[in-house]
Amino acid sequence: MPRSKKNDNAPTANPKEAAHRKVSCPQCPLRDREVFRDFTPEELAFVSVFKTGELTVKAGTMLFLEGTNSAHLYTVLSGYAFRYKQLPDGRRQILNYCFPGDFIGLQGAVMHEMQHSIEALSDMVLCVFQREGLWRLFESHAGLSFDVTWLAARSEQIVDQHLLAVGRRSAVERCGFLLLDLSRRCEELGLLGPGNKVRIPITQQHIADTLGLSLVHTNRTLGRLIRDRLLRWKEYEFEILNRDRLAELVGDDNPEPTVRPLV
Repeated sequence: MPRSKKNDNAPTANPKEAAHRKVSCPQCPLRDREVFRDFTPEELAFVSVFKTGELTVKAGTMLFLEGTNSAHLYTVLSGYAFRYKQLPDGRRQILNYCFPGDFIGLQGAVMHEMQHSIEALSDMVLCVFQREGLWRLFESHAGLSFDVTWLAARSEQIVDQHLLAVGRRSAVERCGFLLLDLSRRCEELGLLGPGNKVRIPITQQHIADTLGLSLVHTNRTLGRLIRDRLLRWKEYEFEILNRDRLAELVGDDNPEPTVRPLV
């Protein structure tokens, strides 16, 4: 059944339900991760005020809907989401996946209207920020302003990588590249399970919608990776068995982790 462009029955994040802060910014568990840069005391004080609360949402909740605007931005404290665009007949293209530490909703804050939708892939906890606070950030904190610009540029870079994969890689190369990327992002955040398993509630339909493949083609492609002993797969969990061979197959240069901002 084709998806409707606007699902009026889909649950939508309601920032009014955000509770008072449960995790203070200085005690944020993400700040212990080596992948995130340290704040200066002044920056940390500002972000502690910029954050107005936390929002807990269930899997399937629509965080942002294309064509609408929002008074809020979020940082993912825990859980996963995905960004996508959709055609009028329901065909969907997943653009990227959102992980803990990602800053989402910036497009709506700057352009006054979201040009894509974001849906919770799992249950999530989000740090909530008022949109108008973004202007105070740019006015008074050059370092944080650069961080927001860096995050926007990084988002563009990820879309570039996925566009290259969809446009020029074979189906097997596309699939391998996507799974390598998801695995690497989990590894940077210390989220790999026992045996380096990647536990994300991602299905073959999500992969198909990310790679521009049919569900049948996606199933066959995963089957080839499994037969070649590069991958173990089941819904909501996968394990890369030979990272070097898979990276060679997809033409991936295995970039070193980059220290990045956390707002």
